[in-house]
Amino acid sequence: MASECCGSSKKKPKQADCCGGDAKKTVLLYACSGGANVAEIADRAARELMFSGCGSMFCLAGIGAGIQGMVQTARDADLNLVLEGCPMDCAKKIFDNAGITNYVQVKVTDLGIEKVKGVRATDEQVARAMEAARAAIAKGLMA
Repeated sequence: MASECCGSSKKKPKQADCCGGDAKKTVLLYACSGGANVAEIADRAARELMFSGCGSMFCLAGIGAGIQGMVQTARDADLNLVLEGCPMDCAKKIFDNAGITNYVQVKVTDLGIEKVKGVRATDEQVARAMEAARAAIAKGLMA
């Protein structure tokens, strides 16, 4: 089923179904917002995953700001996917500081992509991040 929706532009009504999970599961997607290419990769990958029905993007800044409704929504989700740009682990630290433990992390620099400021992300890099994210979602939902 992953090939049916995670790779297409058709939006499915249920979010986790296409990434190897149960369609009734709530998957929230959070992307790095840094200033380098790896942040752009994380953001574009999260948006494409959302548009393909693999989850819903949610506000990382709201978690960091301690907005209780947003923190509770993250805690209530079946899985939170943190698409991190680099080894600074800013998004992971936000989740850890908020006491949110139901997350998996994909780090763009762990995919062999170098962090560079002033360089645009390529479609191939975004596709690589999406592939890793889909695998992490599927694994996280099975845990």
